[in-house]
Amino acid sequence: MPNQTQQLTAVFAALADPTRRAVLARLGAGPCATSELSRRFPMALPSFTQHLGVLEASGLVTSRKVGRVRTYTLAPKKLQAAELWLAARRAEWASRLDQLDSYLTTLRKERS
Repeated sequence: MPNQTQQLTAVFAALADPTRRAVLARLGAGPCATSELSRRFPMALPSFTQHLGVLEASGLVTSRKVGRVRTYTLAPKKLQAAELWLAARRAEWASRLDQLDSYLTTLRKERS
């Protein structure tokens, strides 16, 4: 369980940055080379590759180097883990809100 928690923390940390989210959105359309990915962002290539390193370390993307070209690909399985975690929290809060609604309805009926 601690390893799973660390992995989920890494995914959410990677998703916290708008540049990395934009990279993931672009990779949703298909694999892309580093140079092509970096063109959309007004930053130096070393800074941009740090973002790619965070995404790769979190498991959200994978890369493959052929010659001098490194190509990145979206790894959706890690996104599914985050989605499942969020869905569980959503269900938990929906249940709590339903209980609160029930309680408030009971109070209202008792006052009437």
